Amino acid sequence: KNLQNISDVFVSCSDTLSACRLRSKMLAKQLDHVDMEIEREEEAGNVAAVSRLQAMSRRLCTELEREKERELRLAVTQKQNLVELWQIESEQGKYDIFREELQKDEEELQMQYQEEREMRIRKEKITALRAEGTRRTREKREEKAQRECEERNKKLLEDAKRNHKKAVCFLRQSMARIHEKNAKEEVKAREHMERRRQAVLSLKTSITSNRERLQTLQILNKAKALEAKKEEMKMREAILAQGGNAIREILLHKREQENKKKKEAFRELQKSRETEIVSRILQERASLHKQRKSQSPPKAIKPRVIFSCIFKICVLSPKLWHSPSVCSLAGEGTAPQGESSEKKTQEMLWESGDEDTETDKTLLVPEFPGLWSQECDLHKVPKAEDPTRLAIRGMRKQMAEKKMEALQAGILHKQTVPAQEHKGCAFHSKPSCIHFKDFDVGQTYKKKIILTNASYSVNSCRLMGISEWLKDFISVHFDPPGKMSSGMSCELLVTFKPMINERLEGAVMFMAQTGPFSVPLKCTVKTCILALDKELIDFGSLVVGETISRTISLTNSGALGTTFE
Repeated sequence: KNLQNISDVFVSCSDTLSACRLRSKMLAKQLDHVDMEIEREEEAGNVAAVSRLQAMSRRLCTELEREKERELRLAVTQKQNLVELWQIESEQGKYDIFREELQKDEEELQMQYQEEREMRIRKEKITALRAEGTRRTREKREEKAQRECEERNKKLLEDAKRNHKKAVCFLRQSMARIHEKNAKEEVKAREHMERRRQAVLSLKTSITSNRERLQTLQILNKAKALEAKKEEMKMREAILAQGGNAIREILLHKREQENKKKKEAFRELQKSRETEIVSRILQERASLHKQRKSQSPPKAIKPRVIFSCIFKICVLSPKLWHSPSVCSLAGEGTAPQGESSEKKTQEMLWESGDEDTETDKTLLVPEFPGLWSQECDLHKVPKAEDPTRLAIRGMRKQMAEKKMEALQAGILHKQTVPAQEHKGCAFHSKPSCIHFKDFDVGQTYKKKIILTNASYSVNSCRLMGISEWLKDFISVHFDPPGKMSSGMSCELLVTFKPMINERLEGAVMFMAQTGPFSVPLKCTVKTCILALDKELIDFGSLVVGETISRTISLTNSGALGTTFE
């Protein structure tokens, strides 16, 4: 393509060059003819014709020069085109070799493609034949499997029919058994319900009887309490009339009554223990009797040892636990039931016979030294406490009760130290106000509050509660730390779970030894808080026609977005 273009350019350039040469020859001939005309007119003396011919001569000279320059340019261009044509022809000769090689390679590649195509066709034919063979074998296997499946289904159907017959038979038997069992259970349930009904009726009667007994006991207790109060008042008046210490005498009387009650309780416990010991002794004697019959005579020592241990508990424990007052009361007389139990124990102890006399003598000596070695004088009466100590103890008790009543009633005293008196709240909270702001409904918020003892002495506080309208949303977890020294602090956790999107206010109330105090609580919803950075727009002094601008910033410091105009 390039060679064709260059050859076309070369031909056109040679044509224009030959035309340019012809034109230059024609111009040279015209110039010679004009020179001859000029000479002729000069000889004739025709000035106008001479000037006209000279101008024509000049024009022809310029045109001739232009044609010569053009001829030179065209000649140079023709040479360049000729050189390029030669270069392209030489390169085309090189490329012809490459083209021949490329054609050979393309022919070989086409032959390879043809061979591969034929090979692929042969492989596809082989795979098609194999697929056909596998399809036939698969069809044969499927037919065989279908026949086997039909035979197996037939066998399963026959087995199912056989098993169904057996199952029906077993089901009838089991249903009969279940019906019998249900009938028995129904009879048992009816009997059980009857028993329960009888038990409920008996319980009802016993409850009514116990209620009546309880009412009578309560009435008796009230009557006894009134009588005791009357007796106490009479005793107080009698003692005051005699000029004695009424508090001391009343305390001694109360202590004596308590001692009597304790003695009676101990006597009842002693009787119950004696009866229990008697029952155990009877069981042991029965077991010993059985063992003596079943075992050989040398092994009869072991039951005697067991019996001696039980007897030791029976004899020595009253000696250890009896107080002088109990002994004196026992000497005065006990209930008939206690006497009968004591008689039974004595009879059981004497029934052991002559065989156990030797072992009973050894019971007076304890196995282990200790409390048994201490001699107990049953007739020694303990010294009574000092009356002054009893009076001081009673006064302290009364003062403590009065202080507790005053604290419960709200009568509180000021905390003072030398030259100082505490004023204000006894506890300071950090933060001073519990504020839940910008809350979302359904979320849970928690805040930890620190209470510090700001008084001058030991103080304590307890949680009294929160405002009534906050109980559905606020919960407080506070473990009372007890008494705290001045400057000590404790923590509480306040949990807020909002259910409505409204502002809430209240307080968490506490009670200290110096008086009640509270910590304010606020719950604020999300709001938009708009503010300007300038209150006054001052443009200052102006000139007529002048333009001045000022910038104003509007800021929303709240948590809720808004629009503005």
